[in-house]
Amino acid sequence: MSKLKELGAAGQSVWLDFIRRDMVTNGELAALVNEGVTGVTSNPSIFQAAIAGSDLYDEDVAAADGDALAVFESLAIADVRGAADVLRSVYDSTDGYDGYVSLEVSPTLADDAEGTIADARRLWDRVNRPNLMIKVPATSAGIVAIEELIAAGINVNATLMFSMDDYEAVAMAYVRGAERTDYPERIASVASFFVSRVDNKVDPALDAIGTDEALALRGIAAVANAKLAYRRYQEIFEGPPFATARARGARPQRALWASTSTKNPAYSDVLYVDELIGPSTVNTIPPATIEAFRDHGTIDPTALTTDVDAAERHFETLAALGVDMDAITAELQVEGVASFADAFNGLLEAIDAQQGSA
Repeated sequence: MSKLKELGAAGQSVWLDFIRRDMVTNGELAALVNEGVTGVTSNPSIFQAAIAGSDLYDEDVAAADGDALAVFESLAIADVRGAADVLRSVYDSTDGYDGYVSLEVSPTLADDAEGTIADARRLWDRVNRPNLMIKVPATSAGIVAIEELIAAGINVNATLMFSMDDYEAVAMAYVRGAERTDYPERIASVASFFVSRVDNKVDPALDAIGTDEALALRGIAAVANAKLAYRRYQEIFEGPPFATARARGARPQRALWASTSTKNPAYSDVLYVDELIGPSTVNTIPPATIEAFRDHGTIDPTALTTDVDAAERHFETLAALGVDMDAITAELQVEGVASFADAFNGLLEAIDAQQGSA
């Protein structure tokens, strides 16, 4: 059994955090599916790397009519449809539990609930695949949109969560939407909780404090944060808050670990895979981290539920040292929205420039 299928046997789905046309057309994605990949996620940065960072799309861009946004959407939707078709067998064989491909609403709409809802509905109709998930950021406006989209029967990948407040708001938006929808047994959703970026922000704060106690706490916050989010997942979706929706036939909204490539070379390159294994979860993993996990990853099905009390104490210690996690996680979400907006705008500019030179 492959390592990725072993993760599946432990209750965790592996989704590829990458999409590009050649992977869909040359059989690479199909091979990964055979190995145990059961989904695909995308975001504006991934599409920027694929479309502006390769020559795979040059001819289509040059020949396309319409403005840069229309060209981007036509290219992205073609890739998402192709990936969804490759994964359709997974979707069918798991009765809609797995096999999804994610496509994000415009990041320029992060603070516009009505605009997000309209964009999500439009993309849902254009892609026209039951195994699509529309990605919506967990901003205040996004929370409103998530509930309405779930109620409308549109699958949602809620993204850019960094704090327990983010997670709680997204989970309860899903619960409310699942209680209202006419399609409870059909709806699917994941809550994308970002991981490595937390260490990237907390570690410098500990470096600035500079004491031995502070320095010894580096590289712990991200996993501890995810463990506490998973405990809250269990409380909500295995407990009373989800009881009404569960009785209507709705599935829980699974926790998904995002940003799981290790940025700090001092840490294991599979840290955010090895330490985040647990039932009813998804880990969306970029290609290089999948390769590393194949080679030397380890599988402990109890990783997420081990030392959860220690994770809570870790944050108490951080607070005592003066590390403001609320401020850090809020800043991370603002930076995440801005980063995706920058990538989106940069991609449109690259398309526009290429059209102008054609």
